Amino acid sequence: MPRDIPPLAEVRRITEKKRDAWWTVMLVDPVATPLVRWIARYTRATPNQLTWGAFLVGLGSAACFAQGDWRWLLLGAVLYHVSFIFDCMDGKLARLTGTGSVFGAWLDFVFDRIRVLVCSVALMGGQYARTDDVLYLWLALAVASLDALRYIDSLEIFKIRHGMRKQIKARMRAARKAENQAELAFMEDLLRENPEADLETDRDTVAPLEPVAPQEPVAVLEATAMLEATAALEATAAPVSAQVPAPRRPAVVDLHQEFRRRFPWWVRCRNFLQRHRIRAHLISGIEFQMGVFIIGPAVDAVVATTVVSGVLLLVFELAIIYKLLLSTRDFTRTINSFGTAEERVPAATSVSS
Repeated sequence: MPRDIPPLAEVRRITEKKRDAWWTVMLVDPVATPLVRWIARYTRATPNQLTWGAFLVGLGSAACFAQGDWRWLLLGAVLYHVSFIFDCMDGKLARLTGTGSVFGAWLDFVFDRIRVLVCSVALMGGQYARTDDVLYLWLALAVASLDALRYIDSLEIFKIRHGMRKQIKARMRAARKAENQAELAFMEDLLRENPEADLETDRDTVAPLEPVAPQEPVAVLEATAMLEATAALEATAAPVSAQVPAPRRPAVVDLHQEFRRRFPWWVRCRNFLQRHRIRAHLISGIEFQMGVFIIGPAVDAVVATTVVSGVLLLVFELAIIYKLLLSTRDFTRTINSFGTAEERVPAATSVSS
């Protein structure tokens, strides 16, 4: 008996990410999302089973690559794309049915890395057997290394950003008093939740409070607001309990201010891409794999597409690292602003007393 599954439009809302790789948005989601709805409705398949299916199809792709002949390369490219579709479907099924698990996420990540390694060895090994060109052996090493670099770098950048947020939140909590209960939000999160918003012209839909200007650190604004509220209470004869504080809007910390100031054109491009669910990181690990294992074999130009894909991946990785560098400067200024605010609060208190 078919299970009660929402209509396709609702399934898309539940399962498709608000930002994703352009290859996924354009060439995978239109196929994967309807398939996930059908599987969830008519079968008892689990996300882990789809993960295993993606892995096994990926091994079939590697077997085709190892043959070396163009017809086998074309079949291998098709199978690799099918494998990637299944790889995207396991997460969608988990979100739709609520059957995801921590082990499933680990299994998905490990199988992805093994698939890339096996396919790179098979593809380049097959071409080496056909041509005796040692360049293919170096390309196999390069593909495996670049894939590892991309995901190691991604994890480390995530850890650094998480650490910066954690420190800012800790300093904000320490600076707040009972009469100052405004929440803290990060501009990056607000833009992620509102991809249709335009930071330049439609800030009200991005956040209930505009981002803090560099010369007005968030900690200083919060301390000033606290002093103003205290002075207003002292000026009235009514007891504190009779005062009904106005609801405060969350303070927004923007750790990408310097990057946006230096590259305003990229902000506009980013806004345009996000309105179409495409993330600004145009050449990531996904596009790199597709260039090496799909486009290259399909057009029988393995060397050229591998080199171009690798160079583009490195360019975008360097751009992300540079953006992280600028973000750490914003982080340092934000942290330092707390010290400035702490110095101003005692001084202002002594003057009012």
